[in-house]
Amino acid sequence: MKLLVCAVPLRALARQAATWKRLGPRSSQRPRERCWVSMKALETRSDLLSRPCVTARIMRPDDANVAGNVHGGTILKMIEEAGAIISTRHCNSQNGERCVAALARVERTDFLSPMCIGEVAHVSAEITYTSKHSVEVQVNVMSENILTGTKKLTNKATLWYVPLSLKNVDKVLEVPPVVYSRHEQEEEGRKRYEAQKLERMETKWRNGDIVQPVLNPEPNTVSYSQSSLIHLVGPSDCTLHGFVHGGVTMKLMDEVAGIVAARHCKTNIVTASVDAINFHDKIRKGCVITISGRMTFTSNKSMEIEVLVDADPVVDNSQKRYRAASAFFTYVSLSQEGKSLPVPQLVPETEDEKKRFEEGKGRYLQMKAKRQGRTEPQP
Repeated sequence: MKLLVCAVPLRALARQAATWKRLGPRSSQRPRERCWVSMKALETRSDLLSRPCVTARIMRPDDANVAGNVHGGTILKMIEEAGAIISTRHCNSQNGERCVAALARVERTDFLSPMCIGEVAHVSAEITYTSKHSVEVQVNVMSENILTGTKKLTNKATLWYVPLSLKNVDKVLEVPPVVYSRHEQEEEGRKRYEAQKLERMETKWRNGDIVQPVLNPEPNTVSYSQSSLIHLVGPSDCTLHGFVHGGVTMKLMDEVAGIVAARHCKTNIVTASVDAINFHDKIRKGCVITISGRMTFTSNKSMEIEVLVDADPVVDNSQKRYRAASAFFTYVSLSQEGKSLPVPQLVPETEDEKKRFEEGKGRYLQMKAKRQGRTEPQP
């Protein structure tokens, strides 16, 4: 076999290579194929709001439950890591005070398809809107079977971050603006920003109750499956600046919700969706956090679990216990073949439990109507 050599001056190759940047995988049937984009074109594209952040990781046995399905909390943690990277990168893109992006809220996240051990998770994040003090990030998760090359979309999430000063993490800095290709993009983003801001404020004042343990509860009642996890926040849970990664908190929340769901139905369970996760306050290193979960509503094939995170700064006597985060998780029960199973009906006992059941039913019916509206054919 003859070896053909193309005689190209090395200096010319070097000049050409300096004007190109390698990006993530291109959507193609050939997964190894890559897309190359000119740096000059990258800088002048008005429709590119921010350079996308793309990460990938193979799912290991410790990422999954006993049935081999990857924990929803593992996916949420990877989503948050990608969002934190691109947000922090953008907020430090201009000269000024250095900062780190902290998670403030996660919009509803649907788990479209279970991910399994051995599959590769591809997480891509892109900035879609910025206000004066916050960043909206859209994150997509694709799973890849590296044996067959099959890919599928498993998650889509929207996250909101705020930039905190490195000199004083209680100080929120201004966010560098982005360039929009259309005026409608900015208007739509502003509406989303106002809506989430209003809901965050409402949720912060609504979640003031505490989940109390009950002795000898009856099966299928709220108290029978409610669970709590107590965790001491250590250095490995935190950023370099001493407060907890949002992804760590979400992973713990999903673990508690999973325990509640498993206790209620006694089968293999997986995360189906997560309603908006609101982060009301930062959790600092050294705090003891209590993650509490309780069943609020069941339909024929799904369970809604409310999860509350309370932080107790035991090393700081000047600060009292406070509500740090809250969310609603939806789980489904699966057979050994991966098919959905009926869920035991929840039996609310107290007036508060009956009230939460009706509120959960309203959220369920509202989301069901939205899904049906999206699936209806357009005239």
